Amino acid sequence: MASRESSLRHRTAQQKEPLLTHEEDHTEPKKIITSIFTSKEQFNSLLTLAGLTAVALFTRFYKIYEPNEVVFDEVHFGKFASYYLRGSYFFDVHPPLAKMMLAAMGYFIGYDGHFLFDSIGDSYISNNVPYIGLRALPAFLGAMTVPVVYQTMREAGFPIVTCTLAGLFVTFDNMLVTQTRLILLDSMLVFFMVCSIFSYVKFYKTRNNPFSTKWWTWMVATGFFIGMTTSVKMVGLFTVATVGVAVLWDLWELLDIRRKLTMQEFMNHFWARAVGLILVPVVVYLFWFYIHFAILTHSGPGDDFMSTEFQETLQGNSMADGIYIKYGDNITIKHKDTSVYLHSHNHQYPLRYDDGRISSAGQQVTGYSHADINNIWQITSDDPNNLKIGEQVNDKDIIRLLHVSTSSWLLAHDVASPTMSTNEEITTYSTNEDGSRINETTFQIILESGGEKLRTMASNFKLLHMDTKVVVWTHSQKLPEWGFDQQEVNGNKNLIQKSNLWLSDSIEGKNATEIEAEANRPVKKRNFFLKFLELQGKMISHNAGLTASHPYQSGPIEWPFLIKGISFWTQNDTRKQIYLIGNPLGMWLAIGSVAVIAGITGADVLSRRRGFYPLNQDVQRRFYNATGFFVVGWILHYFPFFLMGRALFLHHYMPALVFSYMLLAAVHGFIFVEGVDGPISDPGPETRPRRAQRAVVSTEAYVTAAMVALLHVTAFMYFAPLSYGTSAIDVEGLTHRKLLSKWEFHFAK
Repeated sequence: MASRESSLRHRTAQQKEPLLTHEEDHTEPKKIITSIFTSKEQFNSLLTLAGLTAVALFTRFYKIYEPNEVVFDEVHFGKFASYYLRGSYFFDVHPPLAKMMLAAMGYFIGYDGHFLFDSIGDSYISNNVPYIGLRALPAFLGAMTVPVVYQTMREAGFPIVTCTLAGLFVTFDNMLVTQTRLILLDSMLVFFMVCSIFSYVKFYKTRNNPFSTKWWTWMVATGFFIGMTTSVKMVGLFTVATVGVAVLWDLWELLDIRRKLTMQEFMNHFWARAVGLILVPVVVYLFWFYIHFAILTHSGPGDDFMSTEFQETLQGNSMADGIYIKYGDNITIKHKDTSVYLHSHNHQYPLRYDDGRISSAGQQVTGYSHADINNIWQITSDDPNNLKIGEQVNDKDIIRLLHVSTSSWLLAHDVASPTMSTNEEITTYSTNEDGSRINETTFQIILESGGEKLRTMASNFKLLHMDTKVVVWTHSQKLPEWGFDQQEVNGNKNLIQKSNLWLSDSIEGKNATEIEAEANRPVKKRNFFLKFLELQGKMISHNAGLTASHPYQSGPIEWPFLIKGISFWTQNDTRKQIYLIGNPLGMWLAIGSVAVIAGITGADVLSRRRGFYPLNQDVQRRFYNATGFFVVGWILHYFPFFLMGRALFLHHYMPALVFSYMLLAAVHGFIFVEGVDGPISDPGPETRPRRAQRAVVSTEAYVTAAMVALLHVTAFMYFAPLSYGTSAIDVEGLTHRKLLSKWEFHFAK
């Protein structure tokens, strides 16, 4: 074993000049090294890799048939897979790739999408759902994450013991196991993420052979996989950022005059990376949305999220069959957000409300959720001398609405509404009275979608009161008993509020011939990029709007410390449950390793500032280039969540958790392994002869690695019943496992 004095890492600070790099060393070996690893080491590495992969497959597939019920977010992603198989358009805040992969798996095993995963606990057996096959895809990719992590560490220059530790940490983490053996998206996300990191490490190692076939292959592979990662979830952009930081640093190094590159040569490097690491991911991302639109060609539950123009591209969507509305038509008017009809009946507002305010005691106008004769309004011209009967209603037309059953005009006036004193009362004005209030009964049609002419279903519009400049609006608050528990309708002064929109869903009295003549038009075509951009905007806005509180949500500051878990599934009869938590020991050690790395970095910087060089230059380079890259990955996959206002959950930490386990293994290697293996990069035509260096893996390294691995596996096994849900735990057992107060296990009493 190497002595402390001969070690490549100096344990004690020594004041001396920095060691020479390989290129500066005046004593050159006789040959260029292409690989420092012996055939025996390579065989041992492959054997270790195979063993880790087998164990990872076992942990993910162990009793994958349990539970045989819908678990947690399988209600969403299983449902979406079914919609793909039906071709029915749906909306989700995540990109389509992982859901299409689940659908493809369903197609290959003969599933037809008949089951819609409506509720947690619904039986797969009684509904004849091949759920094991659907779960097998994420389970397989979850298992394959382990060998990719191992190989990434190996390619980054770490010894077998360090790589094995990283693989074991990922293999035996409870959260990674639970989340990757169900019909969920995170398995694909993490798998493509680690493939991106692996590919970039391989690309970086070919830097001495720029523009070679191998160089191009690994760069394009990196771009392909970051495109795949982003096509699973938008948080794949964090992987883009991780690779992007490394690429910017690489370009900065290439710009150094000492690299002797001309500006033309530097720009060749820049544009090559722009193609491989920007254009390729964009093409991959666009491709999966193109397939998404090509599959989902029929009307479905996601129609209402999209614009009229988008919906008209879907077969069977009522927007495509919208009928032009003409003056004199009797129509029903429906609120877009709350789906209630504009309604009136022969009952008056109370003269005095409970809070003492006075009303007009006029006829009530409300929002009613059921079909009713009192929902019918006749659309007429604002000019009694020019009724325009039979003419089509256009955008910006001034109209009046006649309530047919009570023969009264819709009216807004400067009287406070029943529940909101800031908004105006909407009432009606009888046709039997004089015409002195005609100005209070005129409204402007403002079309927000569906073209320039008013159509049933296709046109979303506002009704702007011409006199007081409020728009007709309703909200979910119900009126008191005097209003028959129907929704309040009032005049909203906030004209730009999105919930101001209405639509007409039918024209009363149209006969079948008239409807057939105007309906059943061919489905419209729309430019792919217009559909893509609209969907991207909807995804981003709806994702940001997921702010409703959830009993199992948690903040990013809680995740590394495993403060709070998530209840995935319970079964009252058997007292079984699935509760999502990570491996407490592994996660706490992992976040501790981040602190250790910060301490090592700070000590090294301060020491060198004072002229002391505690680390050999090759050890330092490996520490900053390899371990530092993983630190950047952990930071960029974790800290952006602090900026998000939406509801967040523990499983959002999964990508960062994988990086933290790689860091934990690297820290163990830094402490217990002497020196580094090198060189590990491919030699190039201008590479000078390089001296081989070998890391010295001491007995202490193996012993401590075995101890940490054993403790990690033990912790995994202790919490495994909660991760798999295959066996019940008695009250005493749950009490012992409740290490933190916010771990809210079921059946603990």
